Amino acid sequence: MRPGDGRALGPLLLLLVLLHCAERRRAIVNRSVSDVCATCHIHATCHQIEGKSVCICNYGFVGNGRTHCQDKDECQIGASKICGNFTLCHNTHGSFYCVCLDGYRASNNNKTFIPNDGTNCTDIDECEESGLCGHNARCVNTEGSYKCYCNDGYKLENGERSFHADGNMVSCKEIGCGSPPEMRHGYIVGNYSLLPGSAVHYECEEGFYTNNGKFSYCTANETWEPAALSCKGVDCGVPPSVLNAHPASVSGTTYGSKVTYSCVRGYFIASGNQTAVCNAKGQWDGTDLVCKEEELFSNLSVFNETCVKWQRKTGTPGMQEIYTFHILGQRWDEKVFSEDVIFNISTSEDNPKVCLDLNSGSNYVVNITTISSTNVSVSVTVAVQTKVREAFSNILIFNDTCLKWQRNVRRTDVEDRYLFHVQGQRWYQKEFFHEMTFNLTTHKQAPEVCFDLQPGTNYSVNISMVAFNFSLLVSLTTEITDPPSPDVEFIAVRGSPPLLRLQKAEDQNGPISLYQVIVLPLGLQNTFICDTFAAATFFSNTTDGKGYVAAEFRAKDVADNMSIALGDRQYYGKFYNAPLKLGEEYCVFLRIISEWNKVRTQSCAVWAQIRTLISTAQCTLHLLL
Repeated sequence: MRPGDGRALGPLLLLLVLLHCAERRRAIVNRSVSDVCATCHIHATCHQIEGKSVCICNYGFVGNGRTHCQDKDECQIGASKICGNFTLCHNTHGSFYCVCLDGYRASNNNKTFIPNDGTNCTDIDECEESGLCGHNARCVNTEGSYKCYCNDGYKLENGERSFHADGNMVSCKEIGCGSPPEMRHGYIVGNYSLLPGSAVHYECEEGFYTNNGKFSYCTANETWEPAALSCKGVDCGVPPSVLNAHPASVSGTTYGSKVTYSCVRGYFIASGNQTAVCNAKGQWDGTDLVCKEEELFSNLSVFNETCVKWQRKTGTPGMQEIYTFHILGQRWDEKVFSEDVIFNISTSEDNPKVCLDLNSGSNYVVNITTISSTNVSVSVTVAVQTKVREAFSNILIFNDTCLKWQRNVRRTDVEDRYLFHVQGQRWYQKEFFHEMTFNLTTHKQAPEVCFDLQPGTNYSVNISMVAFNFSLLVSLTTEITDPPSPDVEFIAVRGSPPLLRLQKAEDQNGPISLYQVIVLPLGLQNTFICDTFAAATFFSNTTDGKGYVAAEFRAKDVADNMSIALGDRQYYGKFYNAPLKLGEEYCVFLRIISEWNKVRTQSCAVWAQIRTLISTAQCTLHLLL
């Protein structure tokens, strides 16, 4: 090197390093573009056609490129058509090969061939072959003499290929290792030769995998070196959990195994597939079952003083349900009077209505119970007063926490006084109890009253009318509100993803159901809306554009100070915790979800900002390699 060459080479080397880094970043970005390529079958290749990604089965396979690519039996076309005349066709997994019939040989002198280079089978000239030099040999003139040579692919017993016939018939035998060994759950890929030094390439059948031992070699001793190929069946592991469902049957966890889910008691199949299948990539396909809670009573109200109506919502329209009515009646001015009646009705209507045969001047408590096909019992208590019809009629519930009724006959200048006793409880928070008592005096013909109630609570409201010494019992259920904002310690890092720690939230506004870890590109942080974010998986088509859910935990599985490692390549719920890409910037959110009585609410908080790094030293190493 001449003096000064080092100074000139330094900037050039730096420029090459920077160009390589830029190209590698561009490749990383290109690889991050989400398309259908990730769903291609193991025997398919992704192609770009008119700007779209399309999965196409490899040569020798047929199918749709995504869910299946099966071997194409080329030999079904007919040996004479695909291999030529005087041939036999042999099908292999993903390919085929041809051999010549007895009395013929391939024009390329190989035992097997694929007719893509003009090779054909020609008749062996028996006079020529069995002449002076014997079978499988040829005669070559020399100066005043001749010499015999074994044909290509043949040799003498002593290993030589040339000889003098000297009147004795010499036979050249074929060189080669014979048929290659068979592999359990494996098949041969492409063409192969039987000559020493050649190799046979094996691959595992669909649903099996291996990382080594894919080749067997024909040795100089004309024997096949045993292949170390060991094909192991893929294992999808424990079937994923499905909200409000449980596995009804599991045939196994290996390739092709199936798990069938059933909704838990009190829920019905709203949409999705009941069966998940273990695919060739070791993942469960088809776990999109949605189970919704049955509603045998909804929007219950009293009308025309002695009638009740409600809405019925189940997963099986038109299915008969049996309701049991238990009616208890008393009169405050006749202590000896009492009624106790029990009867059943059967209905398939979505909006049932029942009018009761009640005696005037009595107080009634109507208890309605149903036992559904899933053995769920629901009880609703309604008090009906027939004596003072001008005091209460057409009582309705509105806005979840308000009541209104009619005083049809009472004059507007006459006031009535009502005593309200309200009690609230929560099934998911046993220690919770809310109670209040107050009076209301009104002369309005259509009184209204709204209660200051806690969210996500079942209330019983007992209304007593002081002047007439009777009471009415009404049930109210309040909707849940947003759960408390997640208690997180914000972390900002450059480099490897940090270890995040999760704090358990309180069920103060409704039962906490789920915790979700959401990963977004940093540029989308300001556009993220907590209650409209779709729960996209890492493998969905919208991953790069809108982020994805990296992990989901059921509330009962969460403990205080629980650690979460981003990018550990594990499944949490049905979501894949994918590794973060080098050179990218991310924003991580924690979302807490409450679900109750068909209402879903959520709260979110920014948990971390992460910038993964790719160093110049790494780029230089790749360039030198």
